[in-house]
Amino acid sequence: MAKSPANRQGRKAAVAEPVGDFFNSEETKRRLNATPMPSGKRRRSDEPAPASPASPVSPEKWAPHLRRAASETDANGVIKTTNAVVTCCSPKSPMKRLFAGLSQKNRWNPRDPGQMNAVKEAFHVSSPPATIVCRDSEQMRIFEFCKTCIEQETGGSLYVCGCPGTGKTLSMERVKELLGAWTKEVGFQFPVTLSISCNSLTTTSEIFLKILEKCHLKKVNGASSPLQHLRDSFSQRKEPICERAVLVIMDELDYLITKDRAVLHDLFMLTTYPFSRFILIGIANAIDLADRFLPKLESLNCKPMVVTFRAYNKDQILKILQHRIMAIGYDVFEPLALEFCARKVAAASGDMRRALSVCLSAIEKFETELKCDTTGSKIEMVSFDHMDNALSKAFRAPVVDTIQSLPQHQQIILCALVRLLRSRKTSTVGDLNKSYLEVCRSAQVTAAGMMEFSSMCRVLTDQGLVKLGNSREEKLRTVALAIDGADVAFSLKGIRFFRHCLE
Repeated sequence: MAKSPANRQGRKAAVAEPVGDFFNSEETKRRLNATPMPSGKRRRSDEPAPASPASPVSPEKWAPHLRRAASETDANGVIKTTNAVVTCCSPKSPMKRLFAGLSQKNRWNPRDPGQMNAVKEAFHVSSPPATIVCRDSEQMRIFEFCKTCIEQETGGSLYVCGCPGTGKTLSMERVKELLGAWTKEVGFQFPVTLSISCNSLTTTSEIFLKILEKCHLKKVNGASSPLQHLRDSFSQRKEPICERAVLVIMDELDYLITKDRAVLHDLFMLTTYPFSRFILIGIANAIDLADRFLPKLESLNCKPMVVTFRAYNKDQILKILQHRIMAIGYDVFEPLALEFCARKVAAASGDMRRALSVCLSAIEKFETELKCDTTGSKIEMVSFDHMDNALSKAFRAPVVDTIQSLPQHQQIILCALVRLLRSRKTSTVGDLNKSYLEVCRSAQVTAAGMMEFSSMCRVLTDQGLVKLGNSREEKLRTVALAIDGADVAFSLKGIRFFRHCLE
């Protein structure tokens, strides 16, 4: 029988009433005693009490929901349940669902242009992260090096190396922040800091002029060169170039190796002069630069300290991506999609910039799909398929682009050759022409003549896709693939026509 609204309201009020007040009220006792029991049934309270009362069950053995309600007892062991509420509902009560919802992230609305732009900006390579993670030990080594030089008022050189996209340049910004906080705390002067990207220099000797200008010292006309001015200043106490330490951060140091190795030697040598407070930090991708290109430095006692940034592993890439998502506040990716990206990038290169580019590409594919969706389907997150698509595009071989840009008939020739070579290693131009004609006939495409066909085979050879042998007769020339047949299949699998050709 359906319950009336009044009954439902009364029941809700009874449940919400504090337990202690409910059972101890006179009205409740009166109702319980006045309620008649059905025939054949007896209340437990009507039964005689046992001779020896059973030992009380300890609260630890109670059901979990009773243990929570009885968490507080008075000195006599009486349960305090003044503010407790006993509910006989499912484990996920409405109240629990409410609080669970409040603790979750804000729901992402991908159809909101503002939210979509914020997500794309967060995964752009040029967007700095809110926090730099997974590089704490490297940052502390660089910071300790700079700290020691400042404390001891000496110069020093440090070489930061590692594969591209491993956080070298980004970590230097964090080190400068740490140095600023430390010098302010201990009362030291923050060093004069100059950051130079070597590949942006017009001439390599510009470096020394930039250092002089940063220290607010101009070279006098007709006087010595900027380099000599720096040498003289670091060699004698009477005219210090600057009262503070000078920190020069040289990014893309590899550029100087090929352009002007003498400038590189001079830079590192500036750190060794008696009164030098010149701190040089070079950043490059070559891990063994100091051993391969600067053999003189060790003999001159100016071989730099080396800090190596290893390629990111899968867990580190995943953690960095998750930190970006946390900064946005939205769940943008399916967890499996994000892990798949981290695993693939870590296996290929460990380049974090590559991982961010792949994620951005997946977001853009998701956005395009969303705009084309007219069915009103609930597409809410970047899925595994979106990520798989983006990864395939990012990691495909350059030959894939070449094959996809070929004219249709040259693509048909490649498909015909792949089919022909499934049972043998090489074939002839004559057999390939027969296979080509069969494909054209089955697809109802007008085939090219023999002369044009031979010309197309030579074009494919020039592009490094096919290998042609020598023979007096054109049809007897051997022909083979110069690439993997799987690359041909991968390049053309998205087009139904070629998919049928390869079957």
